[in-house]
Amino acid sequence: MTSPTKQLHDLGQSLWLDNITRQMLDDGTIERYISDFSVTGLTSNPSIFDKAIAGGGYDDAIAEKSSSGLEGEDLFFEIAIEDLRRAADLFAPVHADSGRTDGFVSLEVSPELAYDTTATVEAARALHARADRENLFIKIPGTREGLGAISESIAAGVPVNVTLLFDTDQYLAAADAYMTGIEARIAAGEDPVVPSVASVFMSRWDAAVAGQVPDELTDRLALAVGGTTYRAYRELQASDRWLALQARGARMQRLLWASTSTKNPAAPDTMYVSGLAAPDTINTMPDSTLEAFADHGSLTDTLESDGGNSEEVLEEFESAGISIAGLAEKLQADGAAAFVKSWTDLMDRIAAQSAALS
Repeated sequence: MTSPTKQLHDLGQSLWLDNITRQMLDDGTIERYISDFSVTGLTSNPSIFDKAIAGGGYDDAIAEKSSSGLEGEDLFFEIAIEDLRRAADLFAPVHADSGRTDGFVSLEVSPELAYDTTATVEAARALHARADRENLFIKIPGTREGLGAISESIAAGVPVNVTLLFDTDQYLAAADAYMTGIEARIAAGEDPVVPSVASVFMSRWDAAVAGQVPDELTDRLALAVGGTTYRAYRELQASDRWLALQARGARMQRLLWASTSTKNPAAPDTMYVSGLAAPDTINTMPDSTLEAFADHGSLTDTLESDGGNSEEVLEEFESAGISIAGLAEKLQADGAAAFVKSWTDLMDRIAAQSAALS
């Protein structure tokens, strides 16, 4: 019998792991996920590294690097890049076999640069060069302030994972930024193939309205947003603008479902996996969700290219007093603030660990 994760893979959806630690690299966990669960990439963020550092998993590395004079951001990026290089090498066969469309890992720029386009572009370019891996994305938030940095980074040939997107409008703005960068490359006579993904966050929608809507609407908002976003993705693929770029050799920015662990303990633990099954997309999930889907996940339906009844469901939420556009703005703003806090916590953690280990 074909495993649930293999079924998703065969459907045309990439399964990525939303986690990385040095221990997982050392003990073969990531290799096992690749072989057993059809995992073809992974994502990282400062919170993931903060948790691993707090658990003592990087004590030796921090002691060694701090003794050589590294501190703060420089020390963190040295550690993170070491891990992500190893992970990128594990996914290199997938990257090659997929024609450079899959097999990626992701590294985030400092969120403290969020309001400085030039600094973000410079950091993205420097980090990608420092990592020296073709299959490594640089994560840049798809906020209004980040859109210019996304276009410029793509124009400079830096693969970008556009993160912190929540609704269809934010996704389309990120897609526009990507295409603007590709158009700049074509105008300059450069190779139009620069990989990118657009990461749309799911579970935070349902957590945000928990207890504020009728019972029949519980845990239905995220999947409805996913449906309308998938429709926009498919419509964009058929648009004149994209077809013109495709004719010049460009490749579509892939749609990625992020934040797919279930927050409501009463809900199915795989609802944001089975409910977002769709060809030519990516679902990045934490270990627990991946293990759960491999164990008891099922595929009943796939997302319809027209979004199915998603628009009607969103209208029900509007009637219940939920402003979808307003909530999307709030979720992105809250997410950006959380990114900064996570980064600050990480820098504090590294400073404390360096002092304690020196």
